[in-house]
Amino acid sequence: MGIPCDDVVVIKEGKTPSEPSVATVNCPDKAGLGCDLCRIILQFGLCITKGDFSTDGRWCYIVLWVVPHHSSLKVDWESLKDRLSSACPPSCFFSFYLSQVSNVPTPPPVYLLKFWCHDQRGSLHDVTKVLCELEILIQRVKVMPTPDGRVLDLFFITDCLDLLHTKQRRDNICEHLMAALGEYCITCELKLPGPEYESLQGNSSLPPAIAEELFSYQLKDEEAYPKAISSNMGAVKKASITVDNSLSPVHTVLQIQCVDQKGLLYDILRTSKDCNIQIAYGRFSSTKKGFRNLDLFIQQTDGKKIGDPESQVALCSRLKEEMVHPLRVIIANRGPDIELLVANPVELCGKGRPLVFYDVTLALKKLRVSIFAAEIVRHSTLDCQWEVYRFLLDDSREFPLASKQARGKIVEKVRRTLMGW
Repeated sequence: MGIPCDDVVVIKEGKTPSEPSVATVNCPDKAGLGCDLCRIILQFGLCITKGDFSTDGRWCYIVLWVVPHHSSLKVDWESLKDRLSSACPPSCFFSFYLSQVSNVPTPPPVYLLKFWCHDQRGSLHDVTKVLCELEILIQRVKVMPTPDGRVLDLFFITDCLDLLHTKQRRDNICEHLMAALGEYCITCELKLPGPEYESLQGNSSLPPAIAEELFSYQLKDEEAYPKAISSNMGAVKKASITVDNSLSPVHTVLQIQCVDQKGLLYDILRTSKDCNIQIAYGRFSSTKKGFRNLDLFIQQTDGKKIGDPESQVALCSRLKEEMVHPLRVIIANRGPDIELLVANPVELCGKGRPLVFYDVTLALKKLRVSIFAAEIVRHSTLDCQWEVYRFLLDDSREFPLASKQARGKIVEKVRRTLMGW
């Protein structure tokens, strides 16, 4: 187990672009800490290639080997260290923290980024890329075109650095956006939102038929796989979880094997966190022939093993569903228009999955598919809240959206980009 030290987070950068950097976290434990750290790493565009984590219930020691998802990505390692440290409980006041765990920091305020620009294919991704590089989180989006060829973009955002109250930070963001869009940008302003944000709060109302198609996926028998993963279908069908209560006197051991994909460890730890599963030890092994192996020593919140067979089946089914189907992607008719919908589960704490909007707009830009309008909304089903990304697509010669083949190609490209395949 780790020993308290001045540096809660230590990052050792790789000597070459292909060599993993190593992030070591040594701090007091808290529920869901591993999930929170993996979410931040995913936000920075990094892939976890290997990981070890252990806790005695009071102190936590985590080592993660990470590499950029794209070789062109420039990582601000100092900023990453600060962000990871901010997710950790304060070690200097460990005893005080244990008695004050209910004092959760208030989230940063939401600001409205409002700008007009001339319509240009791919510009929505260009804006999203700048915001991600500046460590801005997109909470809601409303993109509305006008008949004269202009577009009004409303981005409701929060700042990971919590500096939007300063004029310098707001001006810096607008300057970066205007530089990225060039002559296509007309005006840009950043301010606290008014009634327009309140109108976007709460849950949306999806048409029942679309909601049924998007959220009705269920595991079947002992296999867990979505309908349309195309060339990765064979690998996904082999996802497996073994439950063993004989290997440890006090822990249930889960032995997990699954096809490798972007955010896999985050999805597993997110699900464990939402299911109130405590992880005492875990090992996330390197990829072998496209597969990942993960060993978890777990307990219930009462400190006991998971002995009830029904509880074991429920946990395994939930984990399998999140491993092989963490995101839903469909194309549907919306009146005379064609709509791309992407959905992912929201954590119980209210946080969504990082970089989904970035990945979807990147995939559409690479396909040269124009986005007519877009928005991010929340939708609740009986057992889960979802973040839903809605894109109205423009028809084109390259992708005639009436074609089943063109629609399938868009869905596959978006899905593969989201999964990192």
